[in-house]
Amino acid sequence: MALVLLGACHRAPPAPPVATARVDLPPSYRFAPPDIVVHAGQAVVWTNHDHFTHSIHLTDDGGSSMLVPPGDSVRFTFTRPGLHHYDCSLHPHDMHGTVLVEGALRDSASHGISGSP
Repeated sequence: MALVLLGACHRAPPAPPVATARVDLPPSYRFAPPDIVVHAGQAVVWTNHDHFTHSIHLTDDGGSSMLVPPGDSVRFTFTRPGLHHYDCSLHPHDMHGTVLVEGALRDSASHGISGSP
């Protein structure tokens, strides 16, 4: 009986981060994908497809928050390599994610991404 309970308590390891600079906020109080990987100097764009306003709260980057009304997008350019955590300050228990920033971006023009916070 103890083996069955231990097996039921075991969580699957988290999925590896997805190589993308776009995060969707679908109508389900989540980020899709929640964990991404980008190059330093690359902008990440979050687009709200939900019916409610959300925010992008950059917990490791000064704690700034950007409100994202339904249908809108916000972007932030990550310049410092490392793991950056974010959440929705309006729904922090349900909505959180990470951006893993690796080395410098070689050719940002080929990725079609520009801009700054």
